[in-house]
Amino acid sequence: MAPTLLLHPIQLFKRFASSIAYLPTLAALAYGSLALLAFTAPVSSDFLPESIRQLSLSKPDEAQPLLLALLGGMISLMVFSFSMVMSVLSQAGANFSHKLVFGLISERHNQWVLGHYLGTILFILMLLIVPHAANGDLVWRSAAVYAACVMVLHCLGLFVYFIHNVSQSIQVGSVISGLHANTLRAMKRRREKEQDERCQHLPLPTTNRSACHEIVAREAGYLQSGNLFEMASLAESIDGVVHLDFRFGDYVLEGQPILLLECNKAPDDDCRADLLNCLTQLNGESVEEHFIHGMSQLMEVAIKALSPGINDPGTARLCLHRLTDLLSHYMRWQPANCITDSSGKIRVAWQAESFDSLIHRLLTPILQYGREDQSILLGLLKAVKSLSLTANPQQLATLQRVADRIVENLEQQSTHELDRQFVNQRLQQGLHRLRLPASLSKEGPVAKHT
Repeated sequence: MAPTLLLHPIQLFKRFASSIAYLPTLAALAYGSLALLAFTAPVSSDFLPESIRQLSLSKPDEAQPLLLALLGGMISLMVFSFSMVMSVLSQAGANFSHKLVFGLISERHNQWVLGHYLGTILFILMLLIVPHAANGDLVWRSAAVYAACVMVLHCLGLFVYFIHNVSQSIQVGSVISGLHANTLRAMKRRREKEQDERCQHLPLPTTNRSACHEIVAREAGYLQSGNLFEMASLAESIDGVVHLDFRFGDYVLEGQPILLLECNKAPDDDCRADLLNCLTQLNGESVEEHFIHGMSQLMEVAIKALSPGINDPGTARLCLHRLTDLLSHYMRWQPANCITDSSGKIRVAWQAESFDSLIHRLLTPILQYGREDQSILLGLLKAVKSLSLTANPQQLATLQRVADRIVENLEQQSTHELDRQFVNQRLQQGLHRLRLPASLSKEGPVAKHT
């Protein structure tokens, strides 16, 4: 078993690496190292061409007014950039799910821009604070001043890129496409991990809790994923079986039982800590760690667009199209629910979310919020038609129940003769494997002509 003292720093580093401060910190350290190199250059400048040496300043300290002006400009540039960004993102939060706002500002390229801003400010500050030694090399110190000017020009170019990128990133199509792409990548990564022959989907026996040892959560948070292969190795080393008493993505409380260890000997504190360290726990939802969050966020954007304050069914339909594509990928893959050892014995087991549950979580809220919008109902019907083409018998039965419910809502909402005629034309339109009526019931209410 890996020592707990080593695993805890690893977990802290993983959290830092996933935070918004990771890349800016690396960039700032690089700029700071470059400034130190300019102060204590280990190589003499005598080897440089005479044309370059003539560009050195006779008194580099006299460039301090220039550096002060550059520093003030950089601080103003950074404040203006991010005040504008927060204003734009607050508007985006009003139109989309608030969960997406942090994802927009924490994108990698935005972090790099922030890192270059902070690094340039740090570089100029170090030039201002550290005085030039009387016997120091004038060429390297002068080169540092010129480098500061180049860095500021570079940041001005990044400012234009940053404004353009942020303004584009909050467009409806860009947000939905980005969320779809991130979710699909996370789903494919999960699928590739489960290509290991130890990952299986097997009928799980009922867990006897009285015969298991409970392991509780150390802190509250979202359990997103985990190193289940490492957990399986730990379970095999003590000849036990670990049952996950939660679903990935669940929010757990401090002290809540989350693992059930089935073994003859009660685990000691080190064993409990090692098993808990195999889990990835965050303070928010991460699409990269758990792809179901991406699908849920698309659903939330759709129902936010259908709210009375926004009333944008077009955005809801775009989300529905992306959800249909993600569900079609999910249907072709049977997620694993256990990991076995080399002899085929189950070592880690968990409850995989069923297709029925996932369909209900994603489509039912859209149906509820858009039940009075004919275009949303027909969009939902088209989605289940498309999914039925590749569904297995169990999945097809689920989609049939969803389709029956959609048709029932179309019956209730299509009260006008023209509405019912429009719906009837689309009930059997397109290829599908569902049992749908040829037309809506003629017994439905018909509105009077005005």
